[in-house]
Amino acid sequence: MSDLPPLVQRALDAASEVGMPLRREGTGPSCCLPDVGRFLAVLAAGCIGGSIGEAGTGVGFGAAWMASAMPVDCRLVTVELDETRVAAARRVFAYEPRVEVVHGDSFDELERRAPFDLLFADGGRQPGGIVELLRIGGRLVNDDVTPVDVLPADSPYREHDPKREFFFGDPRLVAAEVVLPDLRNSLLVGTRVG
Repeated sequence: MSDLPPLVQRALDAASEVGMPLRREGTGPSCCLPDVGRFLAVLAAGCIGGSIGEAGTGVGFGAAWMASAMPVDCRLVTVELDETRVAAARRVFAYEPRVEVVHGDSFDELERRAPFDLLFADGGRQPGGIVELLRIGGRLVNDDVTPVDVLPADSPYREHDPKREFFFGDPRLVAAEVVLPDLRNSLLVGTRVG
């Protein structure tokens, strides 16, 4: 990869050290795709005087994209359950005082630090209360979504996708699905309006 911000490169190096690849097909932990990271950076850049949260740090790849673009008066907290990944992420952000890497349950830890202007939910099920962690006008982002048009014909996600149902069914969110340039991956974005 080229043209990565230095913090993102450090996170990519940490991912390689702990064996955590960029998102791939199948199961197991992985880093978000670079296009997701760039999208997060765009949103983070607008969080003037704000607060950013991330559920599911991994080794900090997504958080590094956001921290690289966020204004100087912004703070970011990212929460991870796996101790090895927490240690790797803390090394990535060792010289970035605006970033806090927390070991623990994402929802519990983020709830203590809410409300957020931007929240990247990068792992696990979305508890119904996650919208309550956002300020009015705050944005919720979730990746690892496959566009309906490229799902296999027999995929149950064509008719019932819990992520889409959450984003498009919660009356407190105005939501959109953003298809990435590879046309095989997308993310969901919702802005809290109520």
